[in-house]
Amino acid sequence: MTTATPTREEPRVQAAPAPAGHLRRVTRWWPAAALAALLAAPYSSLPLPGLLDGPIGSAGSLQLLALCLVFGALATGYDLLLGRTGLLSFGHALYFAAGSYATDVIMIEAGLPFGAAAVLGLLFGIALAALLGSVSLRVSGIAFSMVTLAFAQAGSILVERDPGGVTGGEEGRAVPADRLPASLVGIEHTVNLYWIALAYLVVTVAVVHWAVRSPTGRVWEGIKENERRVEVLGLRPYGFKLTAFVLAGALAAVGGIVHLLLTGGATPQTTTSDFTLSLLVMVVLGGSGSRWGPLIGGVLYTWADHRLGDLAGSGSVAGLPSVLRVPLSQPLFLLGTLFVVVVYVLPGGVARLPQRLRAAARKRS
Repeated sequence: MTTATPTREEPRVQAAPAPAGHLRRVTRWWPAAALAALLAAPYSSLPLPGLLDGPIGSAGSLQLLALCLVFGALATGYDLLLGRTGLLSFGHALYFAAGSYATDVIMIEAGLPFGAAAVLGLLFGIALAALLGSVSLRVSGIAFSMVTLAFAQAGSILVERDPGGVTGGEEGRAVPADRLPASLVGIEHTVNLYWIALAYLVVTVAVVHWAVRSPTGRVWEGIKENERRVEVLGLRPYGFKLTAFVLAGALAAVGGIVHLLLTGGATPQTTTSDFTLSLLVMVVLGGSGSRWGPLIGGVLYTWADHRLGDLAGSGSVAGLPSVLRVPLSQPLFLLGTLFVVVVYVLPGGVARLPQRLRAAARKRS
């Protein structure tokens, strides 16, 4: 009886997927490259036809970029509730408006300088978030969403009724130029406002990243996945949810103060529930629960809102047949169509695009 000795096969060496590895290295460093580009923007005279009306460093372009940065940061802070803790709030606009209106009213009525008024406006926004959050978080789920919506509607009605003539009603309230530092007034100082918006974005991203990676952030993740399990572990979810609520409200109040500088006044549009719904669209568009998704969604939505509004009122659209002119002349129709396309084409938001590209590169390899 002979025993056949099996032949030993050589191990197969699989080549590393070079395209996927190269794509991973590129996507890893894009935040640093984006920050470098934002830092260089005021010094650039490069035109971007179709994206901006003029050169990047022009006053109009910097104004639009600053608004994009503010709303990108605001969406990042809002995602602390929606994407990190699982709290769907319909009243987040209230704290953005609180920072803006409180600073405005304190400057005009109390005659305080901008710095002192901004600090008091921030403290007012934090106190309001702590007060309303402590009430709203007594319930959960859809009831929580409805309570936050009710508070936001009450705030919007209060602003429109203009009690004592302090809010300006439907017209809003402009800030007198002599109440602001001279370096923040005028078109020639738009670059200073841009630096403030960029600083707000950097601080918001840093605070959110630190909070999410902290022990409290891990509890937020547990609450989002299974709140009852967190209770079984001996923790009280209420306190952790209130912490997220107040922190998100504080970041929104700072954003309202920066927005006050950019627009030159407090506007009632920032108090409406539609404004919070816009934040929700920004977060979903970019990718809820991801590190960079809400920021990307806020920037894209704000840019598209302004640019599509210009497109809707352009002469090229006015010359189209009525079957095309009527829908294309409505910016909300264009934004809604863009949102639906992105949701269907990129489930999980724009932030998931690099992962999909890496998966496709691995398949090709």
